[in-house]
Amino acid sequence: MTEQKTGSFSIIGSYKTKKTIEKIAQVVFTICAFFAVLAVFSITLYMIMNGTPALHKIGLTDILFGSEWAPTASDPKFGILYIILTSILGTAMAILLGVPIGVMTAVFLAEVAPKRLAAIVKPAVELLAGIPSVIYGLLGILILNPLMYKWELAVFKGSETHQFTGGANLLSAVLVLAIMILPTVINISESALRSVPDHLKAASLAMGASKIQTIFKVILPTAKSGIITAVVLGVGRAIGEAMAITLVSGSSVNFPLPFNSVRFLTTAIVAEMGYAAGEHRQVLFTIGLVLFAFIMLINIALTRILKKGACERE
Repeated sequence: MTEQKTGSFSIIGSYKTKKTIEKIAQVVFTICAFFAVLAVFSITLYMIMNGTPALHKIGLTDILFGSEWAPTASDPKFGILYIILTSILGTAMAILLGVPIGVMTAVFLAEVAPKRLAAIVKPAVELLAGIPSVIYGLLGILILNPLMYKWELAVFKGSETHQFTGGANLLSAVLVLAIMILPTVINISESALRSVPDHLKAASLAMGASKIQTIFKVILPTAKSGIITAVVLGVGRAIGEAMAITLVSGSSVNFPLPFNSVRFLTTAIVAEMGYAAGEHRQVLFTIGLVLFAFIMLINIALTRILKKGACERE
């Protein structure tokens, strides 16, 4: 009798109780999903409401395609073309530099490294992910910028037209960004590589392929979708970084040449939001809207690439 009474109150044994819990869980999950969608919708609406007034007052062409940024002048100019180009070029260069290193490191950890060595390298990569961005900026100022300044002096020795930056230039920003995206690319790519079924590797080796051929012809193509995800998340990290880049890029609005002091979209907002007012402040929200649009386009591109990859596999 005691066992039957105990069993009547068991979640596992009671059909009605299980159905009730399932319904409660479904409601909770639905509410969580609703709030996630509401958050994205609210942010999108807020950015549009605050970013579009400047486009109507000043003009879309003057803001997006103007090359002169002088918001505090008697005749203010709000052209952000150089800022947009800097973000695009700087992010692209960081990805071109950081992604191959990150993916090859992931291959090393997942397929090549002895367990003892991997046990040392992997915590170091995870520690790299936990370092605050301001620390990257400080290290860039203390170590990277002086080295870049020496290189700049050697390249432009005797030049009377070059404006020396003290090493705070686009190249410094690109190198810092490349280092900062490494943990994201390495960790996600490694997880994707480890998820490749063992029978695919065994089949490749059984057919006479070498280990290197198996890695590049079988494992990497199979893990392509996960690596693409890592790259896109790395792009998001790079294009959204502000503090470290503010410290090492010089934060001046110039055409994005390697040895020019430059300003990214994020650093433009950080550098001037504290004292901006009126149209100046509205344009900074417009810059935020442009940055938001870039991130949305990246996410859309990721979705299409992943869907295309899934269709090809089917």
